[in-house]
Order: sequence, then C-alpha cells, then structure tokens
Amino acid sequence: MPEKLNIPIRPRRNRKTPAIRGLVRETTLSPSDLIYPLFIHEDVLDVPIESMPGCHRWSLNGLIEEVGRAYAVGVRAIVFFPKIEETLKTPHGEECFNPDGLVPRAIRRVKEAYPDVAVITDVALDPYNSDGHDGIVEKDENGELKILNDETVAILCQQALCHADAGADVVSPSDMMDGRIGAIREALDAAGHEEISILSYAVKYASAYYGPFRGALDSAPKAGDKKTYQMDPANSSEALREVDLDIAEGADMVMVKPAGPYLDVISLVRDSVDVPVAAYQVSGEYLMIKSAAKDGWIDEEKVAMESLLGIKRAGASMILTYFAKDVAERLG
Repeated sequence: MPEKLNIPIRPRRNRKTPAIRGLVRETTLSPSDLIYPLFIHEDVLDVPIESMPGCHRWSLNGLIEEVGRAYAVGVRAIVFFPKIEETLKTPHGEECFNPDGLVPRAIRRVKEAYPDVAVITDVALDPYNSDGHDGIVEKDENGELKILNDETVAILCQQALCHADAGADVVSPSDMMDGRIGAIREALDAAGHEEISILSYAVKYASAYYGPFRGALDSAPKAGDKKTYQMDPANSSEALREVDLDIAEGADMVMVKPAGPYLDVISLVRDSVDVPVAAYQVSGEYLMIKSAAKDGWIDEEKVAMESLLGIKRAGASMILTYFAKDVAERLG
C-alpha cells in the first residue's frame, strides 16, 4: 500500500455525491431558459423534415398541438420560421407584411390558445424573397449581386409592424442590415407598439452550419452568398461593435448565432453588455448530434444537455434550440 498523501485541499470532496454536486453546481439549465424554433407551412399535413430529424413543418393545427406539448413540459417561448409557397415569393418579398399571411395567422392562433406563451417572430426577407436573400437584390454594372440595405430596412419595418399587429410579443430581426433596429423601433413606437420587444440577431455569422435549416425552408440564396451582410467567422471584436450599435438603436436583447462554435463570442458579448444575451444552437449543430447519436457514437440525450450547458455557461441568458421540448421534458 502506498503511503497516505498529506493533501489538505481535495477538490474531489465537492464531487463525492449527487447531492453535494448539486449544491456546488455553478451553471443550471431550466425550461424557462429555452426558446423553441418551429417551422410552419400552409399544408394541412405535418411533414417531417428530412434534413432535421425530429423536426417538422407544422400545419397551423399541428403547430398548436406542438406548442401544447412544449407548454406541458415548461417551454414558454417559441419562434416561427415559415416555408412560403414559391408562387408568393417576389424580389421585394411583399408577402412578409401580408396581414393575412401565414405568420400573422400563426401568431393569432397561438396567442388565442396559449396567451402566456412568448411568441417571437423572425424578421427577414429570405423566406419571402425570390432571390433567397435576407434583403432586396440588385445587380451592379458588372453584373455582381448587391444587397440594398436601406430599401430592405423599409420593408422590414412593415414586416415587424405586421407581426406586432397580429399579437407577437417579440420581433427578432435576423437580416443583418445596418440601421434596421433603430428604424424598426421607431416604426413600432409610432404605431403604438412601444411594448413590443426587439431581440436583435446582432452577431450573426456567415456560417456553414445553416445548411439543414435552409433545406427545411427551401430558402437558400439562388445566387451568391451572404458574406456582405453576415459576419466573418474570423472576427470577434466586430461582434462588440454590432451589439453596441443595436443596443444604442433600441434592441432589448441581442443574439449570437451560431452558438457552439462561438462560445468565446457569447462570453465576450455577455461581459460587455447589460442586456440579455441569446444564443442560437443552429440546425447544423443539431444535426451533428442527431447523426452521431443515430450511428451509436454518442448518447444524444447526454450530449444535447452538455452542449446546452456549455452555451449557458458561456453566458447565454436564453437559448434557441431544436432540443427545447425534449430537454425541458427531461429537466422537468
């Protein structure tokens, strides 16, 4: 037998039982931390999404049922993403502010069925734009694509007003146009919607992790990419400039997207601002966990929970995740 070591400080004493580990746990996750992203479409059927196993494009009836299932396990916040019919898509995306469109009708249905659920809506043109971009597209004299910033912002204001009129609690601009937060705040206030919150996608990277999402909505750009308006993955200091601008313009909350590959940015933003910070665990992050679990290489339940704890530990106040309902059920 080796001689007993004289170790006065033994960190393992704080790990010796589940009860002790619970007492000293620094980061906790609860259903109230989670926002559940939901895909919707005009079909009367609920259709499984091939690129995102476990997710569906919900009919409006199916949406209410799924919100109810999430509500039953403690999820109180959702965000919509619509798959818009091709015949409704135009270069300027006018369908985005149709008061009888898919999203306004979905908002009204959810608020009627579950008034205390926080309904968050995506404000951007890519689901509605025939070019598949978050803004209005024009070609310059050399035939290169150009995204028109100010013209896009004017339409985003109409979209945000449409969602607010329908009963949304929070509008969430994900387009990354310059100046859109201030313009939307001014438009909302002028229309008497001072109480509507803005959750800004302040730090949205031009990421390769979005692929499955674009497959779910058929919203990939028809030409070009989004690098002139979404952030360069190499940059982190730029994130602080973006959040500072959006907060100064009236953002109530800011977001970092994606989450897992940008934990350092979440932490940097959290330490630099005094508003809530959201993080989006995007479709590529979700699919990697699902795929590895399907092949038996990892435990889906444990890895999903660990990934969300990591995002929360980095400083996220709230997390958008496709695991929201399942994780909330396990936490309950």
